[in-house]
Amino acid sequence: MPNIPTSKKNSNHVDVPNNVTNGNHKPSLGPTTSDNTLGNHLARRLVEIGINDVFGVPGYFNLALLDYLVAEPKLNLIGCCNELNAGYATDGYARGKGVGACVVTFNVGGLSIINAIAGAYSEDLPIICIVGAPNSNDFGSNKILHHTIGLPDFSQELRCFEPVTCHQAVINHLEDAREKIDTAIAISLRESKPVYISIACNLSTIAHPSFIHHSIPIYLTPRVTNEQSLEFGVEAAAKILNKAIKPVMIGGSMMRKSKACDTFMDMADASGYAIAILPSAKGMVSENHPNFIGTYWGVASSSFCSEIVESSDAYLLAGPFFNDVTTMGYTLLIKKEKSITVFPNRVVIGNGPTFDFISMKDFFKALSKRLQRNTTSIQNYRRIFVPDGLPIHSKTKDPLRINVLYHHIQNMLSCDNAVIAECGDAWFNTQKLKLPQGCGFEAQLQYASLGWSIGATLGYAKANPHKRVITCIGDGGFQMTAQEISTMLRCGLNAIIFLINNGGYTTEAEIHEGPYNVIKNWNYAGLVETIDNGEGKCWTAKVHCEEELIEAISITMEKKNCLCFIEVMSHKDDTSKELLKMGNKLAVLGGRPPIDY
Repeated sequence: MPNIPTSKKNSNHVDVPNNVTNGNHKPSLGPTTSDNTLGNHLARRLVEIGINDVFGVPGYFNLALLDYLVAEPKLNLIGCCNELNAGYATDGYARGKGVGACVVTFNVGGLSIINAIAGAYSEDLPIICIVGAPNSNDFGSNKILHHTIGLPDFSQELRCFEPVTCHQAVINHLEDAREKIDTAIAISLRESKPVYISIACNLSTIAHPSFIHHSIPIYLTPRVTNEQSLEFGVEAAAKILNKAIKPVMIGGSMMRKSKACDTFMDMADASGYAIAILPSAKGMVSENHPNFIGTYWGVASSSFCSEIVESSDAYLLAGPFFNDVTTMGYTLLIKKEKSITVFPNRVVIGNGPTFDFISMKDFFKALSKRLQRNTTSIQNYRRIFVPDGLPIHSKTKDPLRINVLYHHIQNMLSCDNAVIAECGDAWFNTQKLKLPQGCGFEAQLQYASLGWSIGATLGYAKANPHKRVITCIGDGGFQMTAQEISTMLRCGLNAIIFLINNGGYTTEAEIHEGPYNVIKNWNYAGLVETIDNGEGKCWTAKVHCEEELIEAISITMEKKNCLCFIEVMSHKDDTSKELLKMGNKLAVLGGRPPIDY
């Protein structure tokens, strides 16, 4: 978010935009004017929190509200091909901008977008999900409306959103509309989670005195660190780490939610420890730092990273989130009793005790001052490290191998790029990329929704127009969301998409083989050309060998102002060794017999 202020009085200040306040600013209410409507107020609020692009699909119940979003000069309404893709785009936008917003219609739109909202919830992304709802007069009227399931009770959508949003606001009255909207937005920013706002379709156009033109800044209740708990937690952690012989630091995905990536790196500088990341935290720390040793991912770890982590006698885990994928089937060999685990609002020392009401940022700042410098772990890493070899040189016109593809993608990367990896084998192959300083990276390792990356590319590119996004996706994932290429072309985006065409759902095939993993082959490059419809906003290629890939990448790097789509023909069994390991682990986990009680 832009222009984040700092507070000298509160070391655990909640990061908010300039127009968000702690409630001390109290301007007087102005007169009701024609632009003091609910629709105006919502549009202004989105701009105030740093949103410039809203993703959505028009529908009967949100049309009037969309007019106000279109009329706001600082907002750009981007119509997507369907609601699911709009949700994925909002996910990508929130990753790149810090917060995102989407708007759909009741039930058919809301229940379509809910899968993407669930993914954003799992990844701690603040999203304002706005749904245009039935006329306020129809609630409780016993009427049956279209876009419903045929019942006069309109609460089904709300109940579906409750588990995947941190707050829900149903607005059927103007009197409390401003308060409900502002509260929902504030909670989304504070909790870094999606919220649901339902707005009756007849209210957007109505003026009300509470919707003043110069909005009262949004109020956020600050999370205050308990100083005594902080002191005790830091003392306990410092005692363990200073006694350790070869401590390490491991960054996790919740550092984003805590906005603690910079303080994590400051502590690495102060301590001298080796630093690793969990796979879900790639892109959150500098991979060019001299103490960076790679990704710790169990049996899929970077070369020699696991040896250093697992032989350590103390590890500081910053915002970890473990599941069956990020642990490679629970193969991590770290012991809880050796861990200091830092969550966004608490610190756990080994198997206990737990110190609550401590922000991650405050803990890292205080702990950095108490640590004795210890470079043993990074020195050990440098002693054993042997760089990975290059792919075997291809013969002329040999079929292109996946490791050769990613070798060339590595050479494309700079600070002006961001990499987005679709779920599946792209996870493992992109984890091996060494990101230049400033190069972004995004993947959805928790929810792992197939097709996510196409919508996320749209959103991330709109949030960061100065970066050229490079997306890696398989043919199975692409068939889920291919139509959103249309929106990318309409928006004039210059993303680079590598489509790995290996004939189906390779990741699923490595877990459990079956005929259902084979899909109809498309002419993917030709499809993108067809979607462009002769407008000249894209360039496509289909490559079969390294020579063709090199030529295609060379042309792509020259075509900086259009979308470039490279279809890479690949053998169905050409996968990373890490995918083979994960497939085996997940197959075993999924096939466990039921417990006999």
